[in-house]
Parts: sequence; C-alpha cells; structure tokens
Amino acid sequence: MPYQKLAIGGAAHDVLSWANHDFSIEEQSMLRNVSRLPCLFKHVALMPDAHLGKGSMVGSVIATKEAVIPATVGVDIGCGMMAVKTPFKNGILDGKLKELRLKIEEAIPVGFNAYQESVDESSYWDGWKQFNELHQGVRDRKAKAMKQLGTLGGGNHFIEVCLDTENFVWLMLHSGSRNIGKELAERHITTAKSLWRLSELPSPDLAYFIQGTPEFAAYWKDLKWAQTYAMKNREIMMTRLLQVFNKMFNHRQSFRPELAVNCHHNYVAMEEHYGEKVFVTRKGAIKAAAGVYGIIPGSMGAKSFIVQGRGLAESFDSCSHGAGRKMSRSAAKRAFSEADFERQTQGVECRKDKGVLDEIPGAYKDIKQVMRNQQDLVKIIAEIKQVVCVKG
Repeated sequence: MPYQKLAIGGAAHDVLSWANHDFSIEEQSMLRNVSRLPCLFKHVALMPDAHLGKGSMVGSVIATKEAVIPATVGVDIGCGMMAVKTPFKNGILDGKLKELRLKIEEAIPVGFNAYQESVDESSYWDGWKQFNELHQGVRDRKAKAMKQLGTLGGGNHFIEVCLDTENFVWLMLHSGSRNIGKELAERHITTAKSLWRLSELPSPDLAYFIQGTPEFAAYWKDLKWAQTYAMKNREIMMTRLLQVFNKMFNHRQSFRPELAVNCHHNYVAMEEHYGEKVFVTRKGAIKAAAGVYGIIPGSMGAKSFIVQGRGLAESFDSCSHGAGRKMSRSAAKRAFSEADFERQTQGVECRKDKGVLDEIPGAYKDIKQVMRNQQDLVKIIAEIKQVVCVKG
C-alpha cells in the first residue's frame, strides 16, 4: 500500500501513513504535537503497525535536525529482535517441544529474574569499561546490569522456535536493554523536561536535547551504550539458546547459521536522508534500507517475517517492527479468558495462564494486513511460524 498523507488539523509538518485505519482523537493529537516540533525534519513517517504510545506513536519514524527527543526513544532503549536459521528440518522436534521449552527456561532467566552471577559472556563484555562514565544515577547498578545481561525480561519479550515454509527450524528472540536501559532513559527524560518551560513545547513528553549542549552529549553517550548493551543481550541469549538446541538435537556440536539477523526497533541513529545528516528515531520501527535484513514478528499465535528493505526515501528507510497492538494490556485482560488464549495459541507450546493473557494474539493487529500495507517498504525473505514460545 502506498502511503497516505493524513489530514490532521493544526499539523505543522506532513504525517505520511502506511496504516490503513483511522486514528483516535488522542492519537491525532499526539501526531499533531510531534509535527509541531521545531527540530522535526521533513515529515513524520507512520508505519502500518502504529498505535498509541507515550509522547509519540509506537510505529513512528521521526527525523530531527541537531536534536534528540529521549521520551520518543522511550525506556526500552535498543529493544529489538534476533533470529537464526538452522540447517535442520522440523522432524527433529517431534515429541520434544515441551522439553525444549523447559530447557530454554532453565538456561535463560525470564521476567524479573536474572542470573545468580554474571555469565562468562557478560563478565568479559568490553562495555563495562565505560560503565562508570554513564549517568551518575545508575553507577551503583553495575552488579544488577551484569546479572541481567543475557536475560529476556517480561511484557512482549519472547523466545521462539519457529518453522519456515520449507520446514527449516529458526530460533528467534525479542528483548532490549533491561532495567539499566530503563534507568538511564528515565533519568535523561527528567533532565530534558527540566530544561524547558511547558509552554515552549507541544507536549512535555517531547522535551528534547539540542546538539552541542552538555545534556545532549551525556544522553547520546548513554544512549549508544544502552543500544550496544541491548544488542549484546540478544547475542548472549542466542548463544545460550543455540547451546540448548545443539545439546538436544545436534549431539553438542555447533553449526554455522545459514542466516543470522540482529536488529533494533527502538533506537536512534545518525543517518543521511534527502542529502542531509539527521538523527532518526525509530520508535517501534526497523531500518529497511535497500538490502538490509530485518525481522517483523507477529503475535504469539501468528506468523513472523524475515525481510529485506527496499530503501523508500519517504519512510526514512524504515518499516514496521511487528503487528502492533490494537488493544491495551488492561483491555485485553478484560476482553479475553484463559480459554480464549488456549484456542488462539493452539499448536504452540507455551504458557497458557492468566499471567500472559495480555499477550493474547487477539490483542494484536493482523500481521498479514500489516505486511500487505508495506509491500513498498520490504521484500519478504522468509515466512516463519512458532511452535515453541517462551514468555517472561
């Protein structure tokens, strides 16, 4: 679907949308506020999975000149996906799905859990050399950050074993910068708000740092560190996931993945667009420059997609980061029962209790429609469907 230019009264810049639905008054107000930012570059690009966020829409791509908006990046800095294609077919999994799920849960802490002590891969990470240069408010969090590196977290984070259309096994996971990323984000968001009078901004949640200031430099340093932490977090989990897989199915041997993808979908990068250097914030969106691999997951009961970007300029070389929620977590808990969850995740080995009810597939948009809406943004490389899903 080609993009549409939304008619939002009072908007100062265009809002280009790849979504095929109307937006609520609250969502339109949020888009209007972002469009009025003086640091905004060109337009706002709204991906097909867009839904209400804090300060700005989840599923929005916001390019800025000489400024970064910390609340738009959000508190899960560097959240993203990693996927590996194995050379094995689905037959090796027969009768072993529950055992595999339990083994994964033993190897990788989920929810609020962490390792008793940091694992070797975490202890030797070079990023710890810069830890004492981070915001002074988090410098007593090093031990916790070390124990959480290589852990999943909760909410919509997950680990999955999937099959593609040719029945090859894929391993996939979704996580970010854990508590340390949240702590850094919250402190810098507070600092940004303290620099402005409320009347100077379209919304307090859009307080931004201006390049060249000490506050910008401090946030940019911490942001890059947290994004690297998030990337490393996924790498360590994938290493441990592969160890579990190899021990069960490959007689402890390792294999060379046929394809491995690790991408952020909640981050900032300096890029060149329309001939100018700008800061691109992808809040629930992934980079889809020409030929670049990405991962677009569905819900717990839906397909996911490995893609390559087409590099469309109007999207700032971006695409959706998933299906996107159509229902809040509280609304999902009110609307659905555990029996509904059981039906909607039929054939998937996963938790099916009320603790994950807010992640029911019915709370998410139709991933097939989302993919149809962005055919001009990405090319599908593989279509995969989970048979095991681990949630926090």
